[in-house]
Amino acid sequence: GRILCAFGPTALPTIVAVAGHVVAMGGGGFLAERDSPLDAFVLSLARRTRPRVVFLGTAGGDNPAVLAAFYEAFARRDCEPAVVRLHGVPEQPAEVVARADVVYVGGGNTANLLAVWRLHGIDRAVREAWERGAVLGGVSAGANCWFEACVTDSFSAALDGLRDGLGLLAGSFCPHYDGEERRRPVYRELVARGFPGGLACDDFAAAWYEDTELREVVASRPGARGYRVTAAGEEPLESRLL
Repeated sequence: GRILCAFGPTALPTIVAVAGHVVAMGGGGFLAERDSPLDAFVLSLARRTRPRVVFLGTAGGDNPAVLAAFYEAFARRDCEPAVVRLHGVPEQPAEVVARADVVYVGGGNTANLLAVWRLHGIDRAVREAWERGAVLGGVSAGANCWFEACVTDSFSAALDGLRDGLGLLAGSFCPHYDGEERRRPVYRELVARGFPGGLACDDFAAAWYEDTELREVVASRPGARGYRVTAAGEEPLESRLL
């Protein structure tokens, strides 16, 4: 959405962009939970009663099993689900994404996702959707991509810091904070050595941003939470159980 602002009797109106939401999940969603509360929360933020939900499975190579699972999960909800494939012969993918009310991004290889999106103009399309008020959400790689930097297994199981995100949100993100043994020590070491600080989320927890401000951490299971990570260490954040 956009707000028109004018000051003084002869002032020309100024268009100010009002961005939408980002729900960055450390883990969970439809592949991990039937009727996931995190997925329901993502849909609840949409501005339309029956939102157009576009799924991007780019990070997982547009795996047919994942695409089918998305359709099965979201066909039970009050929305209009659709999939955009970028492997094979895509059909106007950027235009479809830019018109979405909700863009839901699956997990997989974050570096590959970013490279393929940039080739097809999806990076610009998701920003356009977000700037007009759409909800952007996703799991793991689908959470990493919105930040300036992230912790990823794109290059090795040992994990690396990646500073090549879309940068809609400042700082860095680390998913699976409690779900994978190396996530916490690698992220803390990276940040202590100068990597951008940011947020980490356990599996079944998500950081909800309105525009670029963190509103709260939500969770679909008791005990799942988020953490603010800086060079000084980590600070646990309160989470609201959905």
